[in-house]
This record gives sequence, structure tokens and C-alpha cells, in this order.
Amino acid sequence: MAYQLVIVESPAKAKTIQKYLGDDFQVLASYGHVRDLQPKEGAVDTEHDFAMRYAAIERNERHVDAIAKALRGADKLWLATDPDREGEAISWHLVELLRERHLLGNKPAQRVVFHEITKKAVQEAIATPREIAMDLVNAQQARRALDYLVGFNLSPLLWRKVRPGLSAGRVQSAALRLICERENEIEAFVSREYWTIASRLQQAGSEFTGRLTHWQTKKLEQFDVTNSDQAEAIRSGMEEDLSRQALRVREVERKSRQRQPAAPFTTSTLQQE
Repeated sequence: MAYQLVIVESPAKAKTIQKYLGDDFQVLASYGHVRDLQPKEGAVDTEHDFAMRYAAIERNERHVDAIAKALRGADKLWLATDPDREGEAISWHLVELLRERHLLGNKPAQRVVFHEITKKAVQEAIATPREIAMDLVNAQQARRALDYLVGFNLSPLLWRKVRPGLSAGRVQSAALRLICERENEIEAFVSREYWTIASRLQQAGSEFTGRLTHWQTKKLEQFDVTNSDQAEAIRSGMEEDLSRQALRVREVERKSRQRQPAAPFTTSTLQQE
């Protein structure tokens, strides 16, 4: 009896989805990626449009063999790997491997995605299949090529210049540079003392704080008052002026402002709360 073959990444997902789809389907797991760049120089050929040379991942070959065996008795292939660029690439690589073995033939191979492991979500995904999104696959390949090019060239340099066993990656190398540049800025920073002058004011039962922005017709910049003596001199001058003339409100400006609600919790922000 023919059945339809569904491929997911996780064996735990496979068991759950098998229950949802029933006996007309067989659900197997790829256990993650099935192909990767060849672990040697030249896996990304920068001289020929960054052509990428792949090889099957040895530890997952038995899972690919199980999928290939199941496909022989299936009349349709559903690719239900994760709904991201890595999942899209896994589906593409799996199809490429099956084509190399001449197992697909005229059997349709379609991509299905769902964002929750529920019976309704899985059945809706099966009802609305699509083709593999090559834009996502290419995005994953670009990311993988950069990982390879950065790591393959920089890691040996670290082994020679620092110590063996160190690695350099596409993200961590750039992040480390930003951290080092920021640390150098911090080390080179020279602190300067400055003072601001403010007063607690009250009018009609309402209290508010007023900050001194001008003194003796001059606008006060950040480093105009640089020590306590200058600040005290201005304070004394203000007290003398206020003994002769009270402060008055010269202008009231009303503004409307929009405030966005707080963003929904992510896992990390929820834990911070």
C-alpha cells in the first residue's frame, strides 16, 4: 500500500506528527543537516562565482538511507523541516541527495511549513504546500560560505600567532573587534568635571524642577561651569536676583506625544521580569 512520506528534523516531532496524520503517512526525521561543505580547502571556490562543494554528513548518512528506503514505497514527498532558512536548506539538500540516487523520478516533492505542533497546524500545512524557497536556501548558503571563508582563513592564523585550538568565526570576529575598539575608547577617555544648576519650584500647588540654561544673557554649555566655586557664585547671584524680583513663567508650550505599548515578551525579557 502506497503512502506519503513526510520529513521533519526532529525525531520527537516525527512521533507527534505521525499521530496527527495517521497511517496514510510515514513521518521520518533527518536529524538536522544532511550535507555540509567539504571539510577541506576549496570548498568555496572564490575564483568561480563562490561555487560550493558539498559532501554528505557522515553521522547522518544512516538517516538519509532510511529516508531513501522509505521513499521507494511512497508516492509523494512532503518536506516539513523547520520554517527558517536552515530548515529550507535542509529540505533542498535532502532533495539533491535523493536526486543523486535517482529516487525522486516523477514523485512530487513539496515544502510544507507550520509554526506550532498541533493537529490543526499540521493539517493546514499539508493542505497548502509550496515549492522550496530558493531565496531562503541561498541566504543560508551565503551565511555558510561566510562561516567557511572567515573561519578557514583566520583560525590557522590564530593557531600560529596566539595558540593552537582557537577559532575565528563570521560573527565572533566582528563582535570581538567592536568590543576591542570600544574598550580602547573607554581606556582613552579623559573625564572632565562639569556642573549643572537646577532649582525645585512650586506654583499653584504643583512642584517641578527648573534647570538653569542661561546666565547673564549667556547660554550655558556643558563645560561652562567646571567647578564648585563657579556653581556657588552663580547660585549666590541667583539668590541676590530673586531677592529683588521673583521668577515668572514666560511661556507654556503644550505638546502631544505618542507612546507605543511595551513589546510582547520574548523568552529572555520574560525571564528578566
